[in-house]
Amino acid sequence: MTQRINLPEKSFDKTPYNIYQDEHFTVTTMQYDTGVAGLKISNNRGYIVILPFQGFMIWDAVFDQLSLKMASAFDKPYLGTQVTDTYGMFQFTSGVLASGTPSETDQHPLHGEYPMTKIDHIYLEFDQDNIIIGGEYEYVKGFGYHYRTHNTVIMHAASALIDIGLKVTNLSNYQTMPLQYLNHLNYCYVNGATMSANVPENALKLRRSIPAHVKPTANWRAFNRELQTSGEVIEVLDDGSRFDPEIVYMSTDLRPFVDRAVFKMSLPDGPTCVTAFSTKELPFVTRWLLHNPDQQVAAFAIPGTSHPDGYNAASQAGTLIHLVAGETQSFTVTTGIGE
Repeated sequence: MTQRINLPEKSFDKTPYNIYQDEHFTVTTMQYDTGVAGLKISNNRGYIVILPFQGFMIWDAVFDQLSLKMASAFDKPYLGTQVTDTYGMFQFTSGVLASGTPSETDQHPLHGEYPMTKIDHIYLEFDQDNIIIGGEYEYVKGFGYHYRTHNTVIMHAASALIDIGLKVTNLSNYQTMPLQYLNHLNYCYVNGATMSANVPENALKLRRSIPAHVKPTANWRAFNRELQTSGEVIEVLDDGSRFDPEIVYMSTDLRPFVDRAVFKMSLPDGPTCVTAFSTKELPFVTRWLLHNPDQQVAAFAIPGTSHPDGYNAASQAGTLIHLVAGETQSFTVTTGIGE
């Protein structure tokens, strides 16, 4: 029988406290010295740390003694108002009224309004083999949009894979709302790692535009021209200097190729990281590679409803979702170390 525990914010204190434990799972509440609440969920393969009241971010995911998250200047999460205030996480929700990097014509912040959202209600549900961490949030603006989100992360007994879910419901009685979403997975950069997928290589295309936050160097421009000429899709992380600043690939619509996309990153003499998702729910994927002394990330698969070029680009491309009054849309991504 499924059981449920509600977790009010006052449950999270600077002294870690095990609020639940059984033969498969341990759940610990805590608070960083920055004031950010953390929820650590462990099984016999490792653990994840969710920031339940800060956009329901997954700050870290450690399985088989390997931290899967990017390297950054942030050794802990910080409070803030925008995603760059604490950019060292494993995963965050980019959206939901807009997502990605805004262009000069966009009005939304980087990665939308959601990443640092104060989630309203947190709970645990568990049975013998699974534990669900859930978060519910209601967004409402006068003369604006009104929606509810339901975030979930499911951890399984004896597994290094987790299921990340998002459900969005338009609560307006009459108004259609835009919906744009990226499940932004920031995986670790490991030299020698090899990336692969069950879609054709030419489904990934090098990004030609240069966002405002990218400051090109002469070497980077030369490497980009080389990639554009050859059409090469980088699949091996063999020279980090080529990814400063970032190299980004964006896919074509994946629905014609597979119903379920599976992207992998095999680490040398180590495990294989996996990200899998329904292409009906998430038709596009982005690959983001960055390596410099301050940040190293190999986001080998960021699933999304569109490319990460902001609201107006999605609207012009016809990939912006229009959620009618009362409609709900759901997304699920499975990620972690493959079994």
